[in-house]
Amino acid sequence: MIEPPSDVAELTAVAVAGFAVTGRAVAAALVAHGIHVLALDDHPSPSMRAAAASIGVELLEAPDVELLAARLRDLDAIVPSPGIPDHHPVFELSSDLSIPILSEFDLAAAWDDRPIVAITGTDGKTTVTTLITEMLLASGLRAVACGNTDTPLVSAITDPTLEVLVVEASSFRLGHTQRFRPEVAVWLNFAPDHLDVHRSLAAYEGAKARIWSDLDEDFGLAVASATDPVVLANRPAMARTITFGPEGTDADATVVDGMLRLPDGTPLVPVAELPRSFPHDITNSLAASVAALAMGADLDAVRSVLRSFTGLAHRVQFVAEHDGVRWFDDSKATTAHAALAAIAGFESVVLIAGGRNKGLDLTVLGDAVPPVRAVIAIGEAAHLISEAFAERCPVVEIRTDMTDAVAAAGLHARPGDVVLLSPGCASFDWFGSYAQRGDAFVRAVHGFIAGPGAA
Repeated sequence: MIEPPSDVAELTAVAVAGFAVTGRAVAAALVAHGIHVLALDDHPSPSMRAAAASIGVELLEAPDVELLAARLRDLDAIVPSPGIPDHHPVFELSSDLSIPILSEFDLAAAWDDRPIVAITGTDGKTTVTTLITEMLLASGLRAVACGNTDTPLVSAITDPTLEVLVVEASSFRLGHTQRFRPEVAVWLNFAPDHLDVHRSLAAYEGAKARIWSDLDEDFGLAVASATDPVVLANRPAMARTITFGPEGTDADATVVDGMLRLPDGTPLVPVAELPRSFPHDITNSLAASVAALAMGADLDAVRSVLRSFTGLAHRVQFVAEHDGVRWFDDSKATTAHAALAAIAGFESVVLIAGGRNKGLDLTVLGDAVPPVRAVIAIGEAAHLISEAFAERCPVVEIRTDMTDAVAAAGLHARPGDVVLLSPGCASFDWFGSYAQRGDAFVRAVHGFIAGPGAA
């Protein structure tokens, strides 16, 4: 790893690779600190050109390797945006030209010293980030969810009134960070993901593990899944760790006789009082509670949020019930690991799965039979989904649209079933985002229930 400048204040000229939401925020922050910025993007758009002009930076559009090398040669650092794949030439050129790679986390650490609680994991990051933020706010602390959200960390720190930064830490950001020292760092789980971006599964694991690499030995706290072997294998040797896990595990924070409990035995809330109590809801609640309390949240405020939090859109979200069949939108499940977690919460499932595979092994989905008893395979990965469930249960491939997929699911569903959209794949074959996919599913479900000719 190339050593970065000892002080970000020494930077005079920086390249920002990728000019979407985070790239623009980073460029604006660098300019505000008097640093010259060269923005790069392989797929420039009119909105990017307008943003570059507004910020006052040059946008280098789809440069070839020779031009890119020439323009990078005299720069002090490169800040890649999340999602820039490890095989992009900017990383090899960084090595060849001895130019350090930094992340927005590095920049924020140089410009701000307010306390951070960080959350990573293959699944559940946004939910736990939201829970922690709400718990802190309910306790009277001024907090904001940032990082891998609509608000990058470098944008959040411009608000001087904030007391705590709740950072959703994706592998894309962590993997290119030189030093990251949150007060509390939560690692929820680990499963193969983003192998279309990371060099290997080991590289993806190493990126996640960065969340604990720099924890303060005296004051830092690691919050770790007690049931995930990869998470536990990366448990920091020196910093204090609290584990969380479901009932029947040896986790520090767990469930005892139907009650969520803290490590010292303090009761939180009964499982029966959670608005949602799927297995992942319980572990997310435990992880968030431990982290929020460690950051100064009030115990009664934590309990109040647990009793009121109904979940986020497109994450095993109830849509409708008709003729004894319940319909759920879990469009956010873009990995097999996430889909399996959702399926585990039900007894009989007609599954809608597929989309654009992210280089992952989808055959593990076949292990979900039962409770899956029929599958509607959709999109580019429909054949992979079919292969995963071959000879295990009925499979119908739909290569047209979500309306047809929902209709096919409705024909296979019977009273007592759940029809679950939990794709295990990205949405970018048919849709621009998982949210668009989920919205299309919801519309199709209501249309199917209303029947032909409904207004």
